[in-house]
Amino acid sequence: MEMENNLPVNPLGKKQNKKGAFVLSILGLLILVSFMISMNTGFIRLSPVDLTHTLLGKGTAQQELILFDFRLPRIVISVLIGAGLAVSGCVMQAISRNALADPGILGINSGAGLMVMLFIFLYPSASAVPAMLLPVLAMAGGALTAAVVFALSYSRHKGIMPTRLLLTGVAVAAAISSAMIVLTLRLSPEKYQFVATWLAGSIWGTSWKFVLSLLPWIVFLLPYVFYKGRVLNVLNLGEATATGLGTFVSREQLKTLAAAVGLAASCVSVSGGIGFVGLIGPHLARRLVGPKHQWLLPASALAGALLVLTADTIGRWILQPTEVPTGIVVAVIGAPYFLYLLVKTKN
Repeated sequence: MEMENNLPVNPLGKKQNKKGAFVLSILGLLILVSFMISMNTGFIRLSPVDLTHTLLGKGTAQQELILFDFRLPRIVISVLIGAGLAVSGCVMQAISRNALADPGILGINSGAGLMVMLFIFLYPSASAVPAMLLPVLAMAGGALTAAVVFALSYSRHKGIMPTRLLLTGVAVAAAISSAMIVLTLRLSPEKYQFVATWLAGSIWGTSWKFVLSLLPWIVFLLPYVFYKGRVLNVLNLGEATATGLGTFVSREQLKTLAAAVGLAASCVSVSGGIGFVGLIGPHLARRLVGPKHQWLLPASALAGALLVLTADTIGRWILQPTEVPTGIVVAVIGAPYFLYLLVKTKN
């Protein structure tokens, strides 16, 4: 025991902890700045003085309506969606050992969206869709899609094969997207407008009831995934190595995958088809804090939140008084980055 107490502290680990804490602090500060800018972005501008007065309860009725009923719910949802999708992508990349894994690319977003779309197709009115039910339906669709994709890409001798996983996910996502397009032909004009908005990746759930429907999933699943950071470090080493280190690989893969699907599906239920967040967020975080998931997971959450919040703010500002869907803004950023990663992986 005396020898253990006298062991030298690893200077590299201590340095990495300081770097990780610094990066998280900077990302948090950037989110706060983007939060303040986003509250002042829209057709009706609120000056910093008006914004401060409104936050303190001294604004006019119109200012309170704009800030508390329209902008703040959307900003909070943007942050939650970005964090959830980025962490989901980070988990999938660790499980599959594939740097290109992402809830959108693997078809999970499409599967969740198809379930939501089927429900809206059968529900009397799109404007009265029960918010609390949507994440449950989306998770069912996402889980079914994930089960199909991972079953088709699993080999008894080699485990999950990264290349087959990517190709299977792209094929399944394309098939589901085709089914969704066919389904739109049977929709009423009101429901078609709703679905078109969803497919473009517009954050359509912009009221506090949608915040409350999404918040429990994020609050429960994010800490669970963070807790599994050390397990993901081991899984990232490969199935044989993880088994040799005493990890029940199949059980841990199932648990963490279920959490990742829950995060992605619940976010999709209120955000629509926003892609690339689960791809870009973890890659940016990995460049900043390294591969250890104790720091990578929270950094991914903050990077994803910053990305979606910034994209939503740009989308609301660039073509005022109309707006560009957040998913399109993210795609403009994400598509070139995805091609860069493909080239880099090939090389």
